[in-house]
Formats: sequence, structure tokens, C-alpha cells
Amino acid sequence: MSEEMENGGGTPTPAAAMEAAGSGLDGMEGVIEPENALPEAALAGLPEALQAACARAGWTKLLPVQARAIPYVLAERDLMVQSQTGSGKTGAFILPILERIDPQKNVCQALVLVPTRELAKQVAHEAEILQGDRGLRTAVVYGGVKYEPQLEAFRRGAHLVVGTPGRILDHLLKGTLSLDALRIIVFDEADRMLSMGFYPDMKRVKQFLPHRPISGYMFSATFPSYVIRLAGEFLRHPEFLSLSQEHVHVTGTNHVFYIVPGMQRERSLVRIIEMENPVSAIIFCNMKSTVHFVSVVLKRFGYDADELSSDLAQGARERVMGRVRRGALRFLVATDVAARGIDIPDLSHVFQYEPPEDPELYIHRAGRTGRVGATGTAITLVAGMEQFSLRSIARSFNINIQEKTLPTDEDVEAIVSQRVIASLEADLRSRDSLEKERMRRFIHLGRSLAEAEVESPLIAMLLDDYYQRMLQAPPQTLAAGEDGEGMAETEAAPAAEVKKSPRRREGQRRRGPRRPRPGR
Repeated sequence: MSEEMENGGGTPTPAAAMEAAGSGLDGMEGVIEPENALPEAALAGLPEALQAACARAGWTKLLPVQARAIPYVLAERDLMVQSQTGSGKTGAFILPILERIDPQKNVCQALVLVPTRELAKQVAHEAEILQGDRGLRTAVVYGGVKYEPQLEAFRRGAHLVVGTPGRILDHLLKGTLSLDALRIIVFDEADRMLSMGFYPDMKRVKQFLPHRPISGYMFSATFPSYVIRLAGEFLRHPEFLSLSQEHVHVTGTNHVFYIVPGMQRERSLVRIIEMENPVSAIIFCNMKSTVHFVSVVLKRFGYDADELSSDLAQGARERVMGRVRRGALRFLVATDVAARGIDIPDLSHVFQYEPPEDPELYIHRAGRTGRVGATGTAITLVAGMEQFSLRSIARSFNINIQEKTLPTDEDVEAIVSQRVIASLEADLRSRDSLEKERMRRFIHLGRSLAEAEVESPLIAMLLDDYYQRMLQAPPQTLAAGEDGEGMAETEAAPAAEVKKSPRRREGQRRRGPRRPRPGR
């Protein structure tokens, strides 16, 4: 990594690159390219080796993200790419990486960092198919499994290493992996990687990168402010390319809704939060009783949450607002009127526990995220007929809103398990020799508990306690600015001008934390 990267060198920032790219809209609706855009690639125009690789994968043509991004990777121009999961982005970086790797040098030349083991295996599998008999070797590296197969892959001279930041860092610290010959680094699904809590590990991985310039690429479905700052730490002169059709501007919001059971809306919210793991969020509710109910549920699940409604005593409101100003509150549950005047600059997510009865309020709610050159996510929960009113709001304001499938318990279990493993491994790395000697007293007990199925609840209890402690603080990302200020109370926001039914409910008397009726 060059001195220019470390010190800034007066070069354009990632945010500036995004703003510059915003003026580069071409004929394809929703596509944003760098100012000095490269021609789109076609399969027939690729080098013969890459054409053969595409044939092995059964590709008859390049997908849009591949056609647009491949020329920049081949030209060694650092790039931030906004493209949704399932758009073919893996091929967009793996294919040109194969062209840039020298198979005669049995060293790691390309590193792809990913958030989960499933994605690591998927990327490695696609690399194996595309490389064919070129003699390139791939190592897939993630936590929660034995080290020996990974060590063997390194000993054989892996040219491409794909893995999660925590386990990659383990190997770097132990000296079993060297990045001295690295030429390319890729951050795949960077927003999810930060939501998994990998930022501290990524910072330490940076210390092992070469001091000479290398190529850097970042792929992400969204570019909230903390992902943009991550690009500023790892990429040189990054340019911006967006192929997310729902974003016709860089500073945009990704609009999503989930259809949920009416009587299990609060459990559905918890599942979605577990999967998204936002740094901070506002959760909007239509009624004060719902605000209280949702706040209690989140606290019972271990989340750092607090509520804001007109029923709060002045002292309680000042306490909540104090936490908001300090950036010390992760989830604020509020009515529209109670939340007016509150500005959270780095807000990555807005949750709407139910669609607003006034369509104008949707714009005010969703507009709290996706600010100042960043992108954000607005998520709405709908039950029964509510989806039709939400679609009507989307049509009224020409919003492209995407339906997503509600995560299952198995989905949540898998993502939470990987998050816990990554955190535990990070904690283990931070222990000194005396602490490691002390913990050896429990190795035999740990093995015996793991082998006895009847003792599984004991292990589950310990892991749950550990995870609850993790939830009490926001994920360690670049969420706060250098001055440490994450949130601030400002003058009344536009939402203060809304005068319809939610405002009338503010004058009602709270009757306690009863479960709200379905659809209310």
C-alpha cells in the first residue's frame, strides 16, 4: 500500500468519486459510470483464455455488471461497484483476476474478503470452474473449521485466497499466509462484511498488505457512509460504478418490504434486524402504545433500544435525547411526531414497523437514511392487505420497492453462529499468554460438555450470554466521524409539517404495553 493511500495525497475521496460518477449516467437507465468511462466488454472481445473460461461456466454472454466492471479490473483501475446480490458480480472480478494472475509464481497474488463461509465457498467454486486447467490454485479460508486443509492449500501455493477477515488474520498472525506478492484485493459484499463486525479484523489485515500500490475493488449492494469510508482506507483513487436499477442517483435509498404474519410482527422485526445488523436505526411506529411494545421486545432480545413518544416525561425524554446526541443509542423506536428534529447523519437503516396511514410520511421516514453521498435502506413490514397500501404509496412517489422473503429461524441461526465464531476467534487472538494459560483449565470441561448432548443447553446458555453482550454495543465500523459525533438534534425536520392521523394519535392516552392489534 502506497504512502499516497495512507496520507490521502490530495487525491479525490470515494465520496467525491461517487458524486463525479453521478453525472455520468449513460443510456442504460439506472447505470452510473466514472467520468472517464471505459467501453463495455463483450464476450467475443475478451482474450481467448477468458472466452474459454466462460464456455466452461456455460456463459453465452456477459451479464451487465460483468460487461461494465471487467474492463476496469483488467485496466487496473480501483473501483467501487454497487450491484445487488445475484447479479453476477462474482464473475465480474474472478474472470479478470484469472487473467492477471501469473500461474508460474506459487504465491498469493489475489485476496478476496467475504462476510460468510457460504459466500467464500461459492466464490471459490466459481473460481475453480472458470480457471479450468490453467494451473491456478485457490484456497478457501473461514472460521469454525480445522486449520489443516487451509494450511495444505497454502503449502501447495495458492494463487487466489478467498476467505473471511477473521480467519485470514489468524493465518497472517501465525505466518502461515503471506501477502508480500499480493497484486489484487477484493471486498465482496462490503456492507455485509461490516455488519458482521469484521472491521477491526480488516484494519489489522491492512497492516499485512504490501506498501507498494495494489489494485483494490469493492462490491456492495449499498454504500452507506461507513462503507464509503472503508473504501477510502483500502482503495487508491477509487471510481464508482452502479448497476442497481432502483438507484437513479448515487445518494439514494434501497426500498424493501417484507410480508409478515400479523400476530408475529415483532418476531419478524427481530429476525430482520438479526440479518441486517445495522449500526444504528430508527424504527417508526404509528401509535405510542406500539412504540412502547416494540421497545420492550427489542430490549428483551438484548438490543440497545429506547423509545421516544409524547407520553414520555421531560426527564425521560432528555435522557433518551442525551444518548442520541452522544451517538450512544443503537435503536430508537419512535412515532413520527416524537422523532421530528432528530438528525442521525450516519443512519444506515430506517424500519417501518407498519406502513404509515399518511403516504407523505413514508417519504419523511425513508428520507432519514441515504444522505450526504451515501446510500441507505428503508425496510417496511406489512401484513395482509397492508401490502396493497404500500404498493400504492410506491406508485404515487415512483419508488421502486422490492419484496424480500422473511428470514427463517434457520437463516438467523446460521448468521448468528458465524457472527459469534468470528467474535470469539477475535477475542482469542487478543488474549496474552497468561490468559491463555488460565483458560486451559476449562478445555477438558468444554470437550466433555460438547460430547454430552444432555449438556447442550449449558453451552447454548453461555453462547447466548456472550451474544447478548455483543448486542449491547453497535458493530465496530466506521459509523462515527472522526469527531466522534454520530447523531445530533436539529431544528424541526419536514415531518413536523405533517398534520394527519398519526399526529392526532399523539394526544391519546397510553394504556400500557399491550400487544397492538394486527394491522394497527
